[in-house]
Amino acid sequence: MGLHFLFPVLLNILLLSSSYLVVVLQMSLSYKTFNLLSNSGKKASPLVVALAYSSSFSSSHFSFLEKLPLYKENSNNILRRSLHPSSIIRQTISNINKNNNNNITRKMTSPTRLKTMRSPMKKVESQVNLHPLLCDPFRVTVIGSGNWGTTIAKVVSENTAIHSHVFEKEVQMWVFEEKIDGQNLTEIINTKHENVKYLPGIELPENLRANPDLLDAVKEADILVFNIPHQFLSRIVKQLEGHVKKGARAISCLKGFEVGVKGVQLLSSYITDELGIACGALSGANLAPEVAKEHWSETTVAYQLPKDFRGEGKDVDHKILKVLFHRPYFHVNVIDDVAGISIAGALKNVVALGCGFVEGLGWGNNAGAAIQRVGLGEIIKFGQMFFPESRVETYYQESAGVADLITTCSGGRNVRVAKYMAETGKGAIESEKDLLNGQSAQGVITCKEVHEWLDKCELTQEFPLFEAVYQIVYNNVPMENLPDMIEELDDFGF
Repeated sequence: MGLHFLFPVLLNILLLSSSYLVVVLQMSLSYKTFNLLSNSGKKASPLVVALAYSSSFSSSHFSFLEKLPLYKENSNNILRRSLHPSSIIRQTISNINKNNNNNITRKMTSPTRLKTMRSPMKKVESQVNLHPLLCDPFRVTVIGSGNWGTTIAKVVSENTAIHSHVFEKEVQMWVFEEKIDGQNLTEIINTKHENVKYLPGIELPENLRANPDLLDAVKEADILVFNIPHQFLSRIVKQLEGHVKKGARAISCLKGFEVGVKGVQLLSSYITDELGIACGALSGANLAPEVAKEHWSETTVAYQLPKDFRGEGKDVDHKILKVLFHRPYFHVNVIDDVAGISIAGALKNVVALGCGFVEGLGWGNNAGAAIQRVGLGEIIKFGQMFFPESRVETYYQESAGVADLITTCSGGRNVRVAKYMAETGKGAIESEKDLLNGQSAQGVITCKEVHEWLDKCELTQEFPLFEAVYQIVYNNVPMENLPDMIEELDDFGF
């Protein structure tokens, strides 16, 4: 025979003093028990709400909370904002007499306890089991407002609006101010919720705020998302020095390298060195217009926890990044190979120029496939030679690897510019002006950076495709010479 008949008596005794409710915390509170609690007719202790979460309750039982005066007094506004139940617990516990309940308070607010609590709220769309935050929600700023920058800002803003218990709802997007028909671009974005110049026809979330003041946009940011043409990075970083929040983290969506006194450097590493903040990278088979139109695609985010990682729930980690970037139409895989996805993301643009050349010459799909085969080999070779920490499997298994190479070589700015060069005889810079509405094909800059580094190392002959693309773009070598420039001749001894 069960002991359920004893529960009304026990509970009425326990409710006389909230300090005794620590006993109930050790119990597995059943549906029937909580039903008795909710109908006891007494004003429940603040810990009753906590009991619901510390038990094995399902979301269907959550309706009983609405019968409790405490829910109506303290919890209604919090829950309607979709905050994590840990927020309720913190608020209710603040109402307990601290002198009598120190032990209970410590138990209920401990990270171990909070991590086990279940939320009856709408499931996270990314299907990630988030730990509750033990700090204020993260503020996010996107630096850059081109078509890819605006697209990523759209993705991020949609997620901050949904997950307001993790992120501040408003997202700042720094915009290089310019006039469109006499009106500031930032004003257009903030009133019409559309970037009419760089992402026309795409409605942007209302919680995305365009800001022409770079320092104002970043001053409160916990997460910085860099998404500008990489040739402008050093200038932007110089402006940001001394103005970034201590302990901020960053993700680079840039494609390219920094070549300087330190040699060839990943852009994420450059950001870390110059600003003193941990920086990861985002890259994948992501043509901006398709992502903006919410056509399904994948991407890869790479991030390594820094040495000064503040702990789960207090700092950016893989779970936080997945929730920030994942959408039903934009699936995210988070890894720690920052070097691998950065190298692939930069060098695929050089390979895409080669594909654009042969497409413009009318040589067909066979020639394009040959360029991609040689290009993939040189990407992996470059990574293993100069960034041995990069993993070969990243190039094959991740969206940022071979998938991105295929997509970029099938379309996108670099192919368009190279094809136009072949068809018109115009140079790269003039072709960019004709085609890209003020934007750039990153492969044009990257092939120069790669050549300068390889030439310094006396290794240009080890990367014939990269060198061929550079010679065509900058020294007007005929595109028709491509096969001879990349062919590996067998030595027959004569």
